[in-house]
Amino acid sequence: MYIVVDERRSVADQYVAGFDAEGAAARFVTAETMQLWLGTASRQDVEAIEGVLIGDCDDRASCTVAIRSATQAPIIALNETRSLEQTLDLFTVGIDDVVRKPVHVREIIARASAIRRRMNRGVEKAPAPDRDGRLTVFADGRDPEIDGKSLILPRRERHILEYLAKHRGRQVTKGQIFAAVYGDLDTEVEESVVEGHISKLRKKLRTQLGYDPIEAKRMAGYTFIG
Repeated sequence: MYIVVDERRSVADQYVAGFDAEGAAARFVTAETMQLWLGTASRQDVEAIEGVLIGDCDDRASCTVAIRSATQAPIIALNETRSLEQTLDLFTVGIDDVVRKPVHVREIIARASAIRRRMNRGVEKAPAPDRDGRLTVFADGRDPEIDGKSLILPRRERHILEYLAKHRGRQVTKGQIFAAVYGDLDTEVEESVVEGHISKLRKKLRTQLGYDPIEAKRMAGYTFIG
C-alpha cells in the first residue's frame, strides 16, 4: 500500500489513480490524518505501507519525522521547483528521495523499490518456499510459483497472498488485509470483498497443491501456514 500525503485533494487523487493503474494500492491522506493514524494503527497495518509520497503540506519536516518514527518504508518527496537548500533540508529530516514534478507513478514505484533493496541489502532473505518446498511467494510483483511454474493470479489475489506470506504464521484480520490491498485506512471494511478474493485464492491453491496453505478462523482472520 502506498500513501499519498498532500493537502490538495485533486493532485493526490491523480497519483492515487496512477498507482491503481499500475496495480498498486494507494490512499490519499492529509498530513494531520496521517499522523493521527500512525498513532493508533497496529504494527501489521503500518508494515503494509510500501512507500509514502509527500507532496504539498504545511510542515513536511514534522510529518516526515512522524512517519519515519513509525516505519522504515521509503519516503519520497515531490518538489514543485528545483531548490538545493530545500532538497538538503528534506534529506536531513529523513526523506529518502526527492523528485520534481511532473513525475510518472511508475518512476515513483521504481524508486521506492530501489530504496527498499538498498535498505535490505545484506539482510534480505530469499523468497521462502512453503513447507513442502512447492509454493514460493515473491514480494516484488511476480506471480507465485508452484513446482517452479508461475501461478497467474489477478493482482488483488496476488497482493493478498503476498501480504499473508509476509506475515507467515501470524493471524491477520480482514480489516488489515483490506487496508493493505485497497489502501483504505477507514474503520469500515467491506468484509465480503476480502472473503470473495480469499475464497478464490484458496481454491486455486488447493487445486494446485492438494492442500490449503491458508488457515481461516471464523470471526478472527487468516493465517498463512505454508
